[in-house]
Amino acid sequence: MSKYYPVSVTHVGLTVTDVYEGTKWYTEAFNCRHIIGPLHIKNDGSQIGNVFKGIFGPKFEEGYVSHLATANGVGIELFQFVTPPSEKKENNFEYWKTGVFHFCLVDPDIEGLAKRITDMGGKQRSEIWTLFPGEDFKAVYCEDPWGNLIEIYSHSTELMYANRDTDAFMVAKGSGLEDHRE
Repeated sequence: MSKYYPVSVTHVGLTVTDVYEGTKWYTEAFNCRHIIGPLHIKNDGSQIGNVFKGIFGPKFEEGYVSHLATANGVGIELFQFVTPPSEKKENNFEYWKTGVFHFCLVDPDIEGLAKRITDMGGKQRSEIWTLFPGEDFKAVYCEDPWGNLIEIYSHSTELMYANRDTDAFMVAKGSGLEDHRE
């Protein structure tokens, strides 16, 4: 038994090209609570300027950050960089490359939220999938107007996957792929 305990997720940071529009979009699309910002951060010798320069490195000179909160208190931090300027990725769906490629929100009205995202300038990237035949667990991939990928579940991760036959999700024996169950 591990001596460690599960840690909490406090926030997800997303880069947008317009932090004011991003703040408005996330508060309206997902009813996020606006906590603070946009804060204007400069490499001006101030404590927060030094923190940002220390985190983002020698190229960072100026940017904005806005803090929002979801229903369960997990934050969404929106960043707009001025120097160097924020840019939209050409290919935002390189899921095979390491790193975070999406975050997931929960809404029992998955169809309604996907429609709201598209109506507000975002995009629905996939159809709405029923994950388990005969059950009402659904998922869909969308993206915000800046290309950040958003998955939507109809239920929490725990409800979706608890008490499942894990063998049904594992690599078949003899497939040549490593099986991490042992």
